[in-house]
Amino acid sequence: MTGALPTAASLYERVRRVIPPIEWPAFVDDIDAILALKRERNAVVLAHNYQTPEIFHCVADIVGDSLALARKAMTVEADVIVVAGVHFMAETAKLLNPGKTVLIPDLAAGCSLADSITAEDVRLMRQRYPSAPVVTYVNTSAAVKAESDICCTSGNALAVVKSLNVPRVIMLPDEYLARNIAAQTKVEIIAWKGRCEVHERFSPADIRELREAHPGVTVLAHPECPPEVVAEADFAGSTAAMSDYVGRHKPARVVLMTECSMSDNVAVEHPDVDFVRPCNLCPHMKRITLANIRSALEENRHVVTIDPRVAERARWAVERMLFV
Repeated sequence: MTGALPTAASLYERVRRVIPPIEWPAFVDDIDAILALKRERNAVVLAHNYQTPEIFHCVADIVGDSLALARKAMTVEADVIVVAGVHFMAETAKLLNPGKTVLIPDLAAGCSLADSITAEDVRLMRQRYPSAPVVTYVNTSAAVKAESDICCTSGNALAVVKSLNVPRVIMLPDEYLARNIAAQTKVEIIAWKGRCEVHERFSPADIRELREAHPGVTVLAHPECPPEVVAEADFAGSTAAMSDYVGRHKPARVVLMTECSMSDNVAVEHPDVDFVRPCNLCPHMKRITLANIRSALEENRHVVTIDPRVAERARWAVERMLFV
């Protein structure tokens, strides 16, 4: 890692539109410490789009949705990877970087989707539908991925399903993602009953109220939302696709039907766009803070480990996804 080391003071201009000046001093010491620790330990921070702006824009080296983080993790040259995200993301980073130290700042940063299914559930689904390949969303544990034929993200799920060239697939564990993909293909999708606790709360009524309150607003929805919400939206796509949409189309006013911090992070890049913010927070993502990223680097916690027998099979499913 070379080049001039930035400081918290030099970074504030980037986030001043989304972090009030009165809040900034509370972040300065941790930001400066993290920047120095990254240099000392040859470490990088991977941050998901749902992280808060002081993490996403000030200490992260690699940012994006699950697919982008998975792809970029494969090219990381650092010795230490700190995942500012939830546990399944840290496991995925470890799968793709088995020789590196991967840290998750808070072990309790979980995911309602990952918690909704076990490896035994997948084995039972295979018994019930023996001819159907298993497509597993990355929002799952390594043990579940190990029972799968291929993984997917919300950004490439349709392409993954089509790549299998079969009439029927099992798609786990997000029921709404499966139903939204089923609406775009003739492939029969067998779904599980998992749901994202953030996205399942959005409703078509929410969108209608937003349109009434903000005439002309463009509505972008994540495919983990209920199909009825996706149908009411102007566009549906992964967090990366939503960000790209804003960049390409420059809507005067936009609302992102997804986790709250996403709007703040995209707004930094597009100061000319007015963002309406329906604030559904992910309690798991919000367990990651500057303070525990700093502690992770200072104390080497919490180290992510995966049983080698599980890791080998799970890695194959993730890597197969990356080549679709």
